[in-house]
Amino acid sequence: MSTTEKLTLRAVLGKSTELFPQRPSLGWVNEKPITYSELAEQVELVSQFLHQEGIIVGDRVAILSENRPQWGIAYFAITTMGAVAVPILPEFRANEVNHILRHAGVKAIFISKKQLEKLEEEQFDNLNAVISIEEFNKIPRPGGKDLIKDVMSEGSKEFSRLKEAALRLTRFLPSEVQEDDLAAIIYTSGTTGHSKGVMLTHKNLVFDAMATLKIQNVTEKDRLLSILPLSHTYECTLGLIIPVSRGASVYYLEKPPTARVLIPAMAQIKPTMMLTVPLVMEKIFKAQILPKLTRTRLLRSLYKIKTVRKRLHRIAGKKLMAMFGGKIHFLGIGGAAVAPEVEQFLLDAHFPYAIGYGLTETSPLVAGITPKNIRFRSTGPAIPGVEVKIDNPHPETGEGEILVKGPNVMRGYFNDPERTKEVFTEDGWFRTGDLGLFDKDNYLYIKGRLKNMILGPSGENIYPEEIESVINEFNYVLESLVFEQNRQLFARVHLNYEELDKQFAEKKFSEVQSEKQIVELLEDLRQQVNLRVPAFCRIHKMIEQPSPFEKTPTQKIKRFLYVAM
Repeated sequence: MSTTEKLTLRAVLGKSTELFPQRPSLGWVNEKPITYSELAEQVELVSQFLHQEGIIVGDRVAILSENRPQWGIAYFAITTMGAVAVPILPEFRANEVNHILRHAGVKAIFISKKQLEKLEEEQFDNLNAVISIEEFNKIPRPGGKDLIKDVMSEGSKEFSRLKEAALRLTRFLPSEVQEDDLAAIIYTSGTTGHSKGVMLTHKNLVFDAMATLKIQNVTEKDRLLSILPLSHTYECTLGLIIPVSRGASVYYLEKPPTARVLIPAMAQIKPTMMLTVPLVMEKIFKAQILPKLTRTRLLRSLYKIKTVRKRLHRIAGKKLMAMFGGKIHFLGIGGAAVAPEVEQFLLDAHFPYAIGYGLTETSPLVAGITPKNIRFRSTGPAIPGVEVKIDNPHPETGEGEILVKGPNVMRGYFNDPERTKEVFTEDGWFRTGDLGLFDKDNYLYIKGRLKNMILGPSGENIYPEEIESVINEFNYVLESLVFEQNRQLFARVHLNYEELDKQFAEKKFSEVQSEKQIVELLEDLRQQVNLRVPAFCRIHKMIEQPSPFEKTPTQKIKRFLYVAM
């Protein structure tokens, strides 16, 4: 898309339909994907269906579904007609979903069969149509409003709206979508007390996509395998809007992306590009790669030697490339910080990875880099056309809050002017809430969340994420969380019980090891970690976290659930 064309989702789809009509667009892994010509036709038909249901420009239409080709069809149908998409994460509970529907004033919803039960006992004043995303037909609701029946009285206000929609459909009235029109409202949390509906315009989303393409190109020959939720801006912009804008093809899994499902899918599709979150790569490294590299006493000794470790990583990297299908040239990692040992492995292995930084409020990408220009622990420079600066940098370290300004920054939070005002400076910079610094080449390094930072006893800045990365390097640790209590540092640790089974007992570790032995294990871990961190970052006590931490859709730990326990 040239810079002279409109930055709207309608223009994106229209251009690709013109240039790549017979190229595959969206599809299931085990089925033939629809072409771009067919995608455009289906989008138009669904848009007409929405018009017939009384949806007009500016109306909010939700999507509540697992990833599937129809998700993208629904998304483009909503946005290209000038309505506003409200993607809802399938992981949200029923009360969270229903709160979002009310808060956004949703008029219609595309919903999958698996999610339908979340609406069964709810009634809404504004919700006029519940639509099956599998078949794109209206689902009758007991007690629900029948919009068509209600509006066919010429004296009603709804009748004039429906008539106007029909006239637009037959091109008697203009309905061209503008760049500054609202395209989507993304809820970063579903709970009543924390709901933030991020308002993103067509320009926000398409600009971010086009700027990202200036860093990493995508062509009509690229194949993407989608494993992250489309309801999140990360996957929606980078994994849907970008490939659609360049005529690439995207494939979806019919089941959750477990190893048993994902590995055969990658072998079949042979993706050239994928997006993932750190947790996925950390699981692959700890469960499949590291155990093989350290399976004997000799290998464990050799693995400690840097030059040998690099060679082992290079060999393992070739096997990882084969597992991904052998054709991948770009693996984007975002959504959270990557464990240093995992990134070091990818770097040593010459695996084509790249780490990006962004937020829902920035559509999402702020900074990124290509695999060939990667720099260890950095997300790369700001994307073209976006300004990034460090607010009130520390005189010695250069660390401070990351501020962003550019066409990718949200309009604000829906129906929340106070919170919107809080996150913008007087001169229009968006406060990310993240701490970071630049090197001499303007590569950005993320240090952690401002609200997570702990002030040390002598005024030192303590970043829990950095201590957690040290804890997580140990083989028998899966994940951890560092927090402050009574001016001391504590760490909750979720252990790798399978690894402990192998090391400590013939029977299951959890069955034969006493609470005392776990305490001893954690104390030994504490001492080893404290030898590797600055004195002001030393852990006072390790606490076992028996079950995995509850996480956000991008697999970040919900810290607020645990720090006060």
